[in-house]
Amino acid sequence: MSGRTLNSAILLLVVGNFLAIISDSIIKWQGGDVAIFQFVLIRVLCTVLMLLPFVALIDRRRLFAGTKIHLIRAHVGLAGVLCMIVALNNLPLATANAVFYAAPVLVMVFGVWFFGERLSWLSVFSVVSGFLGIMVILRPVEMSWASLSALGLAVALAVNALLVRKLPRGQSMVHTLMLTHIYVIPAALVLTLLEGAPLDPSLIPAAFGSSFFIMGYNITILLAYRNVAANQVTSAEYTGLLWALVVGWLWFSEVPDLWFYLGSAMIVVPILMQSLAEHRRSRIARRACQAGS
Repeated sequence: MSGRTLNSAILLLVVGNFLAIISDSIIKWQGGDVAIFQFVLIRVLCTVLMLLPFVALIDRRRLFAGTKIHLIRAHVGLAGVLCMIVALNNLPLATANAVFYAAPVLVMVFGVWFFGERLSWLSVFSVVSGFLGIMVILRPVEMSWASLSALGLAVALAVNALLVRKLPRGQSMVHTLMLTHIYVIPAALVLTLLEGAPLDPSLIPAAFGSSFFIMGYNITILLAYRNVAANQVTSAEYTGLLWALVVGWLWFSEVPDLWFYLGSAMIVVPILMQSLAEHRRSRIARRACQAGS
């Protein structure tokens, strides 16, 4: 699975999203009675330790390049992880992930607000349908802190996705991940101290496992998007919702209701349509260039 062909890139994304769901499942499995801030701090430290063997990939001449953006992304990411833990511990796995997958919709909205991007009619349809889909899944009558936390993670994912554009060009993924996690340690440590919970070594296996599988997800994403156009494979990311359904059913005996399927379709289908339209436009443009040459 080199990611150099379309099929291998799609397979990488399918596997990567499975790894992400396993990470989510580990967090859900440990329950909500643990010291959340302490768990997050241990998870961050585990990630830094796993990145240490790859420090040779860090550009020491521009070690702190993009510090301002890394600081913002680090703390937005911290808020997102906290929201994720609350959501996963209080919502069914598939329901939480369905709301998480609203992030691409929010990316389009924030892109208009902050970068002045223009939306096609299909993009507008995706935005409207996506928000309605969220409402169908969560149903405002049943809104809770868990539901708002799931939305909070979607917002955090969207903000950090947009801020990627501001990162220094040519900076490796290892460099980016290392700075992001190092910069968040002070805030995570302060929150842990304020939490005041006694040190719990039993959190280490779950924190390490969650961090390990998310690291695997990040690697598959890097390999998948390195040599293949994003619009050709992005739709494969939504296999994560299928994995969430399967794992939630097998591991937690969760059975989503009809509202979940309807709302998920309203979020995912327009994004898939947009991805297919982009792929079609790219293919036509490529053929035009070949005919011209």
